[in-house]
Amino acid sequence: MKQALLILGPLAFLALAAFTAGVSLAPGLVFLHHALALISGWPPSLYYVGAGLAVIGTYVVFGCCLCLIAPLFNLLLGARLKPWRGPQTSTGALPWFLHCVFTLLPRLTVLEFLASTPFLNFYYQLMGMKIGRNVIINTSAIADPSLIELGDRVTLGGSCSVMAHYAQGGFLVIAPTRILAGATIGLRAIVMGGVTVGEKARVMAGSFVLPKTQIPAGETWGGIPARRLDAHGDEHPASTAQGAAN
Repeated sequence: MKQALLILGPLAFLALAAFTAGVSLAPGLVFLHHALALISGWPPSLYYVGAGLAVIGTYVVFGCCLCLIAPLFNLLLGARLKPWRGPQTSTGALPWFLHCVFTLLPRLTVLEFLASTPFLNFYYQLMGMKIGRNVIINTSAIADPSLIELGDRVTLGGSCSVMAHYAQGGFLVIAPTRILAGATIGLRAIVMGGVTVGEKARVMAGSFVLPKTQIPAGETWGGIPARRLDAHGDEHPASTAQGAAN
């Protein structure tokens, strides 16, 4: 059973990704067909400009459709995640793999162009993410959105990574990640599964927040791994003592 999953699983997920992309591309091809027919009588100098614009328009239509169809397939196939721990090659991990397909496909094609826009927030809400008011998401590096919660006025900095999973002891662990109201995640910071970032807390740029870390409200954390910082940006004595104990 395990060997069959290892061999057939990746092929099945690639086929699913190809099918999802193909369905999403179909409306774009309809647009391209009609656009090229419309400009077929134009002089060559204008035709090629119009054809180029038509191709770009096709990509835009494809991207819009993909951001709607991927969440729809995610919902229909029951890929909304629940907390879970087990072998990555077991059937219990199937919803996670499906969720990854419908998250990664838009991310690798169109989501970078939507960063910091309401359209990106809308897509992640369709994928099951809980998003409060006035939230700024300046990154597409988000995994497992159906188990991520962003409170009001949360800011995710450019290219930061937020996920709701990690690997430990040979097992895949899927655990909710919560970033509460007013918190800020800095540029290129990484927040792992099972983390809670308290209200108005800050994670500094480039930091790595380990799984299951609980950051209290109002605190500033930074470093690799992230620890509490004092008002001067230095590591807090309590964090140093804790690190020595661990």
